[in-house]
Amino acid sequence: MLSRTSSRTVTFSHPFVLTGIDGVQPAGTYTVETDEELVDGLSFPVYRRVATVILLPARAGGTTLAQAATIDPLDLERAEQADAAIPSIASSP
Repeated sequence: MLSRTSSRTVTFSHPFVLTGIDGVQPAGTYTVETDEELVDGLSFPVYRRVATVILLPARAGGTTLAQAATIDPLDLERAEQADAAIPSIASSP
C-alpha cells in the first residue's frame, strides 16, 4: 500500500494543552506530521489519514532529546483556534 507523509509547522503564542499529552506545552513552534495511505480500488487517488504526530522538545532535565506524540487533528485545530483567540499583550515602552 502506498503511503505519504506531510509535514507542517504550527506556532503557539501561548502555552497549550492537547489531549493525550501530559502537562501544558510551552508556547513555540512545533512540527506536525500527518501519515496517509492510498485507498485501493478507486478510479482516482484518495488518501486516508492514519496518524497525526506532533514533535515535542525535550523536557528540561530529561534524558530524551525529543518526543513524538500521536494527537487528534481536531484537538490540534481547537488548540490553534483557542491560541489565536487569546489577545496578545503589547509590551509598553
